[in-house]
Amino acid sequence: MLPLAGLTRPSFEVPKGACDAHMHVFGPESLYPHVPKPHYTLPDGKLDHFHELMTVLHLERYIIVQPSFYGTDNRCMLDALKVAGQRARGVAMVEDDVSSAELEALHEQGIRGLRLDLFKRADRPIAEIQAYITAMAAKIAPLGWHLQFYVPGRVVRDLIGFLGTLTAPYVIDHMGYMMEEDGLTERDFQKLLTLMTESHCYLKLSGPYRVAKDKGYGAVAHVAKAIVETDASRAIWGSDWPHIPKSGRDTGELLNLLVEWAPDAADRQKILVDNPNRLFGFE
Repeated sequence: MLPLAGLTRPSFEVPKGACDAHMHVFGPESLYPHVPKPHYTLPDGKLDHFHELMTVLHLERYIIVQPSFYGTDNRCMLDALKVAGQRARGVAMVEDDVSSAELEALHEQGIRGLRLDLFKRADRPIAEIQAYITAMAAKIAPLGWHLQFYVPGRVVRDLIGFLGTLTAPYVIDHMGYMMEEDGLTERDFQKLLTLMTESHCYLKLSGPYRVAKDKGYGAVAHVAKAIVETDASRAIWGSDWPHIPKSGRDTGELLNLLVEWAPDAADRQKILVDNPNRLFGFE
């Protein structure tokens, strides 16, 4: 974990009420057991450290996203939400047969979205994936939640027509995850952008290192800029802290990418404050 003294400070005036819309929290394995075969070892992701980081970066709100490390056991996140109080909300992962009573209980504890891990279903028939999304959208409709998609770009491409029919708001993580090495094209990306203006789609400006790999953040700058230029009122920013698997990344450097991606302060206000407030129900 990068020491706080080493964090790059904001190079712009971070607006009041700014929100990190994508971070994860981890706790002791003795209290929060992981799934049988996690994709990574237990990260150093303690809530106290993140709160100190927020002070340095002038962030006031945040969204805890349930990591695959814990599967559908949301206890670590829910315990963190108790500590966080009104400055945080959560996005949960649940079993396919989750009941309305279970969802209502999660709502009372600060959950405002449902994370669908489509990497796990990426090799299934597209009709089966669509049926799963439709079923989960129906479950959350009474609560006014949104869906959050953690999904490979090739599946995003195959779902674009279907996603345009969803009536629930939905967020696609990591700028759509459309990587050229996976066969995605500029035409595919342009179709994705139309979802921002023609449906209830939000794109998350997060995980540039996931998309760029070892090519550097500049390799995805044109993607982020295009998202903002298409509709800044449908973009949100997330640090993806603690930056699995490289927890030494500089979160301040990631925040400052917004100066290039969204040079207009009014757009940064939407991305960091207005849009998260709307999606997650901050007052």
